[in-house]
Amino acid sequence: MSTVERKRGFEVVGAFAAQDINLPRRKTGGSAGYDIEAATDTVLEPGKVVLVPTGLKAYMAPDEYLGIHVRSGISIKNTVSCINSQGIIDSDYYNNPDNEGHIMVPLINHGNKEFFISKGTRIAQGIFYKYLTVDGDDAGAGSERKGGFGSTGV
Repeated sequence: MSTVERKRGFEVVGAFAAQDINLPRRKTGGSAGYDIEAATDTVLEPGKVVLVPTGLKAYMAPDEYLGIHVRSGISIKNTVSCINSQGIIDSDYYNNPDNEGHIMVPLINHGNKEFFISKGTRIAQGIFYKYLTVDGDDAGAGSERKGGFGSTGV
């Protein structure tokens, strides 16, 4: 994409560069979400939260975020959900020094038996959203994101 300005998309994080990670794709022209796969085999124990690695990072405009939603087939058939309902990947999470912006999906198993996710299983969908700010918003003036989960609350 040398002559075209990049607006939004996905890349593989360095730690997973040689691990055959598929970039998310929409399955139909009417699909809003880009299917995101698990980067490793993962076991979800009953009642436990597991951060499932995707091997991906996402870039987008400063006034956008990537919403992460568990795929309905995984959720309904296996009583699995995202612990925070919708994950939010902020634009400044991309390439942060803590973890390169690696997208991890926090899943919880509501069932009473283990649920096995194999590498390559489509676990979530990513949807890019625009958002608005209020007049006089000066959030982030002079600050830079340093990490991932909960890093802006520290």
